[in-house]
Amino acid sequence: MSLSVQVPRDLSKVRARIILGLTKRQLICFGGAALFGVPSFFLLRKTGNNSLACLGMILVMLPLFFMGMYEKDGQTPEKIAMQFIRARFIRPRRRIYQTENLYAALMRQSQLEKEVRAIVQKKEKKWGPARKRGREPRQRKNSRKQKET
Repeated sequence: MSLSVQVPRDLSKVRARIILGLTKRQLICFGGAALFGVPSFFLLRKTGNNSLACLGMILVMLPLFFMGMYEKDGQTPEKIAMQFIRARFIRPRRRIYQTENLYAALMRQSQLEKEVRAIVQKKEKKWGPARKRGREPRQRKNSRKQKET
């Protein structure tokens, strides 16, 4: 008689089971759900409506059951919530990569050139054409053409 044991391929998904096939995390969450849910049932049952008491107990216990059972990509709801809070509220919202819109830059440059031309034309109408400042370039005394002649 041979015995065979199934070994999972991914050992990172193996969790230590304590009681009834539940992990320590699940036991703590279910215990907390019972700790809050059962007294809420008895408090709501005093109103006389058992259906309302059951619904109230379910609503109180459901978030704790969710916390114990839900896991996505190896992350618990607390880790996911903390990552969301950090990304949304704590860290500054900066856009790291932003494309450069060359067409918009060309349009802004064109608009600025139009504004400059309009300002220059206003001044020319008021003061006359602008003079060129500086000297005329000098001619060299010993240029090649003069030497040849």
